[in-house]
Amino acid sequence: MAAPKVERATVEKPHIIKHISKSTTEKRLIVILENASLETVKVGKQFELLNCDRHRHLSKKFKKDISQYRPDITHQCLLMLMDSPLNRAGMLQVYVHTERNVLIEINPQTRIPRTFERFCGLIVQLLHKLSIHASDGPQKLLKVIRNPITDHLPVGAKKVVMSFSADDCVNVRDLVPTDEPVVFVIGAMAHGKVDIDYSEKNYSISNYPLSAALTCAKVCSGFEEVWGVI
Repeated sequence: MAAPKVERATVEKPHIIKHISKSTTEKRLIVILENASLETVKVGKQFELLNCDRHRHLSKKFKKDISQYRPDITHQCLLMLMDSPLNRAGMLQVYVHTERNVLIEINPQTRIPRTFERFCGLIVQLLHKLSIHASDGPQKLLKVIRNPITDHLPVGAKKVVMSFSADDCVNVRDLVPTDEPVVFVIGAMAHGKVDIDYSEKNYSISNYPLSAALTCAKVCSGFEEVWGVI
């Protein structure tokens, strides 16, 4: 009696995130995480990413309000953004602008470290070497680029700031354009509001204060709904 045939399991190919050309005028969301507290400090013989939990004892030495140093906010935001279906569909570009005026471009292919410790190590390396390359090729996943941010944005793209104190409270879906790029600026700091000179309008998307990470999640979800990204 012949042995029964065994069907081979098909292995699904890994989903590749589409490449985004910065010069394109196709619809996409550009998020700028503004006032991110990403700063290195030398502890002993090595550098660490300054944060309020680990370096509280250094506040007097540096004469800074250590409670403002919250790199975990940027970490949470990047996890939300880079894991989103919008990013995987090739419709998201992310920049980080720090309090120290360092501008960072995040490649959509970047997989943000899950743990905060690993994230801190990655950012320290980035701030000192100015770029992080992929382990399997020359592609730069994170890199420090020249200011101002407006040089890297599509010409004519609408630029709005997310702010709880804004006069207009709207549904995110009402801010989604049909077929053109748009820029959303989200504050990545512990307190205060974003103060920039290149935006056209401030909007609130909730009647309640939202964390930066939740703002990122709600914004991406709104764009995914309107643009049909599942």
